[in-house]
Amino acid sequence: MQIHELVGAVYEAAWLPWAVQYFFLIALSATALLMALPGLALGRVAALPRARLALMVAVTTGITAPIALLADLHQPGRFWEFFLYTNSSSWMAWGAWFVPSYVGLTVAFAWAVHRPGFHALGQESWRFNWLFRWLSLGGASNGFARPLGIAAGAAALLVLIYTGAEVYVVRARPLWNTPFLPLQFAATGFVGALGLMLVLERVLCRDAALEARLNRALAAALGVVAVLGAAWFALALSGLSPRHSEALASVAGFPVWQKIALWGAVSVAVPFVLALVSPSRTGLVTGLIAIHAAWMFRWTVFMGGQAVPKVGSGLYDALLPAGLDGLMGVIGTFGLWLFLLIAYTTFIPWTEASAPADGAAPARPATSH
Repeated sequence: MQIHELVGAVYEAAWLPWAVQYFFLIALSATALLMALPGLALGRVAALPRARLALMVAVTTGITAPIALLADLHQPGRFWEFFLYTNSSSWMAWGAWFVPSYVGLTVAFAWAVHRPGFHALGQESWRFNWLFRWLSLGGASNGFARPLGIAAGAAALLVLIYTGAEVYVVRARPLWNTPFLPLQFAATGFVGALGLMLVLERVLCRDAALEARLNRALAAALGVVAVLGAAWFALALSGLSPRHSEALASVAGFPVWQKIALWGAVSVAVPFVLALVSPSRTGLVTGLIAIHAAWMFRWTVFMGGQAVPKVGSGLYDALLPAGLDGLMGVIGTFGLWLFLLIAYTTFIPWTEASAPADGAAPARPATSH
């Protein structure tokens, strides 16, 4: 007689809701930055209205995301160990270089784009003119915005690659170890960024033509998400890829995952139909659903993925706790982003952002102070 015993170890979840916040925000930032480049780095005038909103999203979420990442490390000092003890085979270690480079280049690009506006505000007679003279460094040219934008775009691509790859390489979890995951991270990043831009457009601009363009772009991004999801499901059902079949088998028998699949289909189909049928009147609704879908996809991947045990049966609880490691952390991160958004729209002449040029600064930014 042979007796085989499985001994289960008790351990904390590797990824907490802070990680969901980080992966959500950094995806929004990187994809928004890519959408800002045609208008603000490549000189496409028609793309400027969308590019201005995209740059706003890229900067505010890009600064907020690393804060959530540091919180997820449980001890901020651990961040320095990535630099002191470099591991060239670790995607997470590479990310420690990619993320600060991306954030720095994005902020530098935004400064270069807004430099003419800073210079114009510095010439006015009001109590903060000294600040804007200092920010403009005494000049009005934004000609070097183009190389900074291209460099920031390259860094954004590296961030998208690393954030997908560091989860994809975890072979112990079939749901994560699929080449579709990095692609879905990027696609849902575009969905979330466009959703946030639609909400900001309703709050700050109320431009029906811009809303329609953003909605059509959102429909295209949702279409990509749907195609990727259908391809993953078809590959898993066909049995052509044992990896995908194992991933599907690990969750197919649980009602909660069946509900998640239904939720995923609805959250893609509803904004897709609304964006196509009524692109100029549904931006707030489609935007909010898109933001929700992008966030919930990451919650499902990280927290739901950890709820599937490596050994044993059933599922672990993947609930959102009320403390700083859960709901309060999510609210706090949102509060930080909201503060940055208010500061951005109050002190930065974002409506005057334009493509690189060597001419003089605009006479007066159309902002109120």
